[in-house]
Amino acid sequence: MPGAELGAFLLSPAWLALLGVCIGSFLNVVIHRLPLMLEQGWKRESAELLGLAADEAAAATPLLTLSRPRSRCPACAHAIAWHENIPVLSYLRLRGKCAACRTPISLRYPLIEVLTGVLFAAVGVRFGAQPLALLWCGFTAVLVAAAGIDWDTTLLPDDLTLPLLWAGLMAAALGWTVPLPQALWGAVAGYGSLWSVYWLFKLATGKEGMGYGDFKLLGALGAWLGATMVLPVLLAASVIGAMVGIVMKLNSGLREGRYVPFGPFLAGAGLAVMLAGPARVLGWMGWA
Repeated sequence: MPGAELGAFLLSPAWLALLGVCIGSFLNVVIHRLPLMLEQGWKRESAELLGLAADEAAAATPLLTLSRPRSRCPACAHAIAWHENIPVLSYLRLRGKCAACRTPISLRYPLIEVLTGVLFAAVGVRFGAQPLALLWCGFTAVLVAAAGIDWDTTLLPDDLTLPLLWAGLMAAALGWTVPLPQALWGAVAGYGSLWSVYWLFKLATGKEGMGYGDFKLLGALGAWLGATMVLPVLLAASVIGAMVGIVMKLNSGLREGRYVPFGPFLAGAGLAVMLAGPARVLGWMGWA
């Protein structure tokens, strides 16, 4: 098979879906471990800055990374073998339970894997069998991880949002996405719009309505999608977020004293706008 044909084959939606399922398995690790890694780092840094001895339990805890220590069952500490960690297939073979203690494994693990695979395939359909599709697959993977972490912890780590922002600006500068002025003003509009809403709400109520991570995430989306897409993303995220919040409140699913994190809806709206394409989105809004 000639090189061009092989490249097109490997970048087809089917192969991108397979890649997405594998990447989704890694994103499960990121979603679970990155908040714990950040918390561990904050504790160590705080102790050093205050000149305090590190807590004995914290000091004795091995340094957590995305690759170490090896994944284990949280119930029985069974080390997960490679054949128990094959995306989706291992979950089905084990019938959703730990191989050692039979404790149920969260359904979210295969769902994240399947979701990432479906999104990668959709990116393949949207951009065709070209290397640019891999760039947008990377964009998609970061958004899936950010959404999962924010939903669990109401935290949008700078480790994800800031690299995503700078990557969007660099991709635009290299001519791979939107024109650089559009990317630059998209980042400004994304960050500035939510920053303004945050301060207006705080001045009016004395409360904080969202976190700074939301500003950075929308700024990153603006850098990737352009200034004209910031408002559609914000409107879609707001409407869907409000609907989900109301349903959760009615079903008593909203965490006591907490709020529905906005990041997952920003990420979802950003992915929807990316897959739909600017021309179609502008047409829907009557701006074309």
